[in-house]
Parts: sequence; C-alpha cells; structure tokens
Amino acid sequence: MAQRGRPRDTEADERILHAALEQLLAHGYAGFAVDKVAEQAGVAKTTLYRRWPTKDHLAIAVVARMQDDVAVPDTGDVRADLTDYAEQITLGLNRMRRAGQHGDADDHSAGVVAELVAAAARHPDIGVLVREVFTRRNQLVLGLIERARQRGALTAATDPGLLFDQLAGALYYRLLITGRPINRAYAERLVNAALTGVLPHPENR
Repeated sequence: MAQRGRPRDTEADERILHAALEQLLAHGYAGFAVDKVAEQAGVAKTTLYRRWPTKDHLAIAVVARMQDDVAVPDTGDVRADLTDYAEQITLGLNRMRRAGQHGDADDHSAGVVAELVAAAARHPDIGVLVREVFTRRNQLVLGLIERARQRGALTAATDPGLLFDQLAGALYYRLLITGRPINRAYAERLVNAALTGVLPHPENR
C-alpha cells in the first residue's frame, strides 16, 4: 500500500529542535518565540506549527531530546551509576533553571522547569507526552536497578520504582518547591541516603 501524505522531513526537525533549544536557553520561557525558532531554523512557520502547534508543545519536544541525550551508565557499581545519573539530571535541571537569566539573576527560581509543568497542566495532550517521555527514560534506570537487585548488589525486596522515585522526586521537589541548590554533592548525599535501606548486610550498617 502506498504511503499517504508527504513524508516528514527529519532534517528540518533537527534544525527546528536545535534552534528551539538555543532560543529557550538564551531567552527563557517568556522570551521563547516560535516565529524566531522558525526563522533561525530556516523553515516556514506553517511547517513548524504542523509539527508543534504551540510553544508548549515545542518546548516539551526540546526537553524530550535533551533526555534522550543523557546516557544511563551501567558499570556494575549501582551507587556510582545512580550518582552519575542523578548528577546528569541536576545538570539538565540547572540548565533549564537558568535559561534566559543573566548576571546575578535569582537562582532559586525553577525557571523553564516550572513552566513545563504548567504546560502539562494546561494541555492534556502535553501531559500525556510528558508522561510518555519520562516513562521511556525511566525504564532504563529501572532496568539498571533491577539488574543490581538480581546480582545481589541490592536486597531482594528492593522496589526499583520506589527507589527511583526517592531519587528523582527529591531532585524535582528541591528545584520546584524549596529552590535550594542541586548539584553533584547533593546527588551523592541523596543516593547514599536512598541506598541505606536496600544494601545487603553488612553494607547497610
């Protein structure tokens, strides 16, 4: 059967997402303009709007691409792997937190991250997209934790989903609610605390 419709231009998609990331980081969410993205990417506005009907949709696509660029290490050392991954999350969140800020701007703001959470609430379809993005990415980390459980690096009773919720949830809470710093040192303390109850004896002493 012949394929209907015009095939999607993946090269144009790449240019759009690259331009969108640059615009978002440079101007923040308030200054993020779809028209400027289209101009920088060298595509017609209609081309962009067919793919992403609002700037909320486009911003979510940018975040999805950023997520895909983050590796999930699995070296066999679950503490080091989770710490490295948590640090990568903090780097991405801080990048979005500071988007559009200049000089001595308030670093307690959640910035673009808060705007994307609001976008998911404004548009039910964006909420679905956000959950799909995180579900896909989280499966990689859940797999890492499950493999650690199976080889005995974690107790047999370890719940991979609950352990990951403790890590990721704490990072987002700290960013969105308390506004306190998130960095490598915090990631290390967070992973150490979360693993305390799931390391086999005598490591959890």
